[in-house]
Amino acid sequence: MPDQINPFGPITNNSEEISAIPQAANPGLVVTPTAKKSFPKALFFVVLILIVLGLVYFIFFRGNKAATSSGEIVWWGLWEDEATISPLINEYEARNPKVKIKYIKQSKQDYRERLTTALTKENGLDIFTFHNSWVPMFKNHLDPIPASTMTPSEFSQVFYPVMVNDLTSGTGILGIPLGYDALTLFINNDIFANSGKNSPTTWDDLRSLARELTRKDETGTIIQSGVALGRTENIDHWQEILALMMLQNGADLTNPTGKLAEDALTFYTLFSSLDGVLDASLPNSTAMFAGGKLAMYLAPSWRVFEILQLNPALNFKTVPVPQLAKGSIGQKGVVYATYWVQGVSNKSKNKLAAWDFLKFVSSKDALSKIYANSIKQRSFGEAYPRIDMAPLLTDHLILGSIVSQAPDARSWYLQSRTFDGPTGINSLINKYFEDAVNAVNSRDTAVKVLPTVAQGVLQVLKQYGIAR
Repeated sequence: MPDQINPFGPITNNSEEISAIPQAANPGLVVTPTAKKSFPKALFFVVLILIVLGLVYFIFFRGNKAATSSGEIVWWGLWEDEATISPLINEYEARNPKVKIKYIKQSKQDYRERLTTALTKENGLDIFTFHNSWVPMFKNHLDPIPASTMTPSEFSQVFYPVMVNDLTSGTGILGIPLGYDALTLFINNDIFANSGKNSPTTWDDLRSLARELTRKDETGTIIQSGVALGRTENIDHWQEILALMMLQNGADLTNPTGKLAEDALTFYTLFSSLDGVLDASLPNSTAMFAGGKLAMYLAPSWRVFEILQLNPALNFKTVPVPQLAKGSIGQKGVVYATYWVQGVSNKSKNKLAAWDFLKFVSSKDALSKIYANSIKQRSFGEAYPRIDMAPLLTDHLILGSIVSQAPDARSWYLQSRTFDGPTGINSLINKYFEDAVNAVNSRDTAVKVLPTVAQGVLQVLKQYGIAR
């Protein structure tokens, strides 16, 4: 493929508009005509007071069962330590003394399978953590957010559009996120400073920079790579990167055939098959970047903690992910989200109390406290999932690029590091795309391999009730 080609070829506008679901109108109070005989004023005021007291009782006691619910709510977490969460639990329990929250941090290994088993039993599990791409696997176990907690319209005003799209099912919205993450572009500041180059904004720029910043020894061995792209075996998050390229190019991931998908897959492999900026002999991309031997690296923000563990002195930052060159497309930019959600089991004995707690813990005040608690243990917390909290992180060295692009985020089932097991939706779909990337790197063509991918994807989607 010539160097000056449009990276992904021409695309069509496939952007989807997510419209807010209007809130149902409250029924009005019907007033019947008074009898001809005058009604004593004193009695009238007595009756009025009784009505008001009745309404107060209904609203604050009968209408808010969470306030009077009792018992223990069991919450399976996955990432946050108890020290981060406990202060919020204590605060909620102080306000609701009859409710007790038991937080249990789970191991990520075999998590999806253990969660599936737990949800099939009457074991008292109330709240649990799941990945945004897992809705098809758990929709039959998830209780939709009740209108008394948050209407769909309210949810769409608070959280990013990608969350509305990902979490909406036929029964309603199936969870509340407490954090947000997405692909971002990591930049080695020292390599860029020494080269006098600026961070790329388009894929054309990135490809050109990747070739310029790649260094080889006299034997042709790569000693510094410009970017980690093109392969699967040593590139962390290749799944999300490839999905991002395809979505930006307007390809339909549910049926990844045709020129749009072909161009995206071909472009992804060029960095290895043609440009020679990365090969199979190199370490995995996270270790390479931490070691200062990789100029550009695409990953979610949470990889920072591993990078700093490996090399606390590394000088780096993040910038928004590249987009197609202006004028080559007719749609806004696309980024790729990957985040975790809190849901309520439909077998919970305290659903309303569980949802009330999640509403509390997803408030601006509570999320700020979670973030503050997180940075006592690590360099920064998770990006806020709320639209109205984005300005708090705009200037953050790492998270600023994440929140700046969040309104344009999309997501799909091509995801890595979800620990969904060999039969999970991510693992099954990943394998078909992995085979395709490897085949193209072995001199096959995207035109030839993608029909097989499409067939495999369709089978998985049927298995999980997404397609017929």
